[in-house]
Amino acid sequence: MAVKQAGRAARKPTPHRSDSAPQAPGLAARQAAARLLAAVIDAHTPLDGLTDNEHGHPQYRALDGRDRALVRAILVTALRYRMTIAGLLSRRLEKPLPANATTLSHILHVAAAQILFLDVPDSAAVDLAVTHAKADPRTARFSGLVNGVLRALVRAKDVELPLALDATNDAPAWFEQRLRDAYGQETTDAILAVHRLEAPVDFTVKADPALWAQRFGGIVLPTGTVRVEKLPAPVTELPGFAEGAWWVQDAAAALPARLFSDITGKRVADLCAAPGGKTAQLILAGAKVTAVDTSKSRLARLGQNLERLGMNAEVIQSDLFDYNPAELFDAVLLDAPCSSTGTVRRHPDVPWTKTLADIDKLANLQRRLLERAVTLLKPGGRVVFSNCSLDPLEGEELHDAFLSEAKGIVDDPIRLDEIPGIASFVTPKGTLRTTPAGFGMDNPMLSGLDGFFAARLRRTD
Repeated sequence: MAVKQAGRAARKPTPHRSDSAPQAPGLAARQAAARLLAAVIDAHTPLDGLTDNEHGHPQYRALDGRDRALVRAILVTALRYRMTIAGLLSRRLEKPLPANATTLSHILHVAAAQILFLDVPDSAAVDLAVTHAKADPRTARFSGLVNGVLRALVRAKDVELPLALDATNDAPAWFEQRLRDAYGQETTDAILAVHRLEAPVDFTVKADPALWAQRFGGIVLPTGTVRVEKLPAPVTELPGFAEGAWWVQDAAAALPARLFSDITGKRVADLCAAPGGKTAQLILAGAKVTAVDTSKSRLARLGQNLERLGMNAEVIQSDLFDYNPAELFDAVLLDAPCSSTGTVRRHPDVPWTKTLADIDKLANLQRRLLERAVTLLKPGGRVVFSNCSLDPLEGEELHDAFLSEAKGIVDDPIRLDEIPGIASFVTPKGTLRTTPAGFGMDNPMLSGLDGFFAARLRRTD
């Protein structure tokens, strides 16, 4: 059923409540969700910053803990299924919404996410969306349309939603095209299917992964990471947290720091080090670690993490281009800032806040960082370059271009048997490439891992 849109002159402006009037229960959460969705889609603002409990958007921080959790769930769902939601909404409309009706679109998407995917009563989702529309001068005249569209969606969802999910890839066109160009349609479809699933939680443990998997009700992945589908309690309340027995780290993110072989007693620099998961791995492997990062606040978090883990490192706040150590290093890990397109399952806002231009700009920065990183090595020293991007511009293409021009630097290919379980991730050129389609398990919720690229190089002079 298509719902006609109200014209500007069709209705008189709806009176609005004063700011002091009591709001309908749950309205503030839906208003915050629509406001933050607008910030992500229209202003390309990362979701994590908007929903930070201390520094996030004021409208989000004004909510209590329960409503914050609801807003976060609505936003993650609305982004994860954005194309499916858009398609089902458009079928309820007689004609597309006006180009400038972005606020109306966000109200509809927030409500549709609840109706289609969340455990919220349909009537509450519809009624609060209508109330929201009436309360905003930009959308008041469309409140009847909101009501009609959403009630039609409620009636049709059981039949139409499964068909829409099968027929839709939930990604913006530019992102899907980049994946197809790099991996082909079959792998792209597999990656995008995994992106719809809530990510599991991975742990790097100091010792005895099987024991911790048993305690958490999880499994041990082939690479030794402990994986849990859903946490039984907040991270800080889990056994072993206070004792520093483990830290949260995606299985793919745990691989680059393990590509140095024996680094016992060696001086290793972890560049762009915060928040410190890889730093902790290097320390656990016996290295004398110098952790370098530009951000004071991120280094403070790194320091807190190392203190909990009972570990020590030399911590340096510096721009890498200004960093001049007194002595060169035996090994250098550069986990470079990137587009984060490999982490979409955990951060579904990424394809909506990044562009191809951003990827190109970040690839240029990574190239410069790598050029600087290799100058910090002793002759014979190794550098591992990595990032959590799926795009070859930041991985395979950057690696090849760097090697074609580098002086005194040679490739140091990764072997299939270096780390248990990585054989399927090692490319013919000896680099490492993971995608969310990897680590297939019987349980889809326990499958997949972040998209990562890693390459190892060696200084010859």
